[in-house]
Amino acid sequence: MPLQLDEYDVSILQALIKDGRKSFREISRETGITTPTVKARFERLINVGFIKSVSPIFDFGIVDENTISQYLENKNREHKRIENEEEKQYSIQHMQQQQSRDARFRIRKGMKIKLDCEFCRGAITGDPRVFRFANFERFFCCNVCMSDYKQKYAGRIESIKRDYDGS
Repeated sequence: MPLQLDEYDVSILQALIKDGRKSFREISRETGITTPTVKARFERLINVGFIKSVSPIFDFGIVDENTISQYLENKNREHKRIENEEEKQYSIQHMQQQQSRDARFRIRKGMKIKLDCEFCRGAITGDPRVFRFANFERFFCCNVCMSDYKQKYAGRIESIKRDYDGS
């Protein structure tokens, strides 16, 4: 069964969309979810591969006007030249908001994320078997794959646990 986002996941993701630089504590205050839960949910979304990176959104409003004009002219040369200031401002705003807008419309409660088995790489169709260690979660299609994974990576897992417990 795919991992289903709930209201906590959606709240955390929306807070990150607004500002990806927020600390877990800031997200906790904004969403009303405890800080450890925010951290655990964030790490889970990374572990399942849904969050690939936290990327910057640039404020083109503070870039030198000549730089923006040159960029926009080069970008639009193939299509059309930007003729007036209003179109320039619209293009700048569009560049700034496109990523946030697209993500906000797509992230919803109940959205499901497809999971692949960490060991055999097959699709997980039922409830995943979850192996938690240190600050990681790994998802498997069956107990055999989870057991084989633990056996194959036993040394690495123990090393990660020691490093995590020692920090």
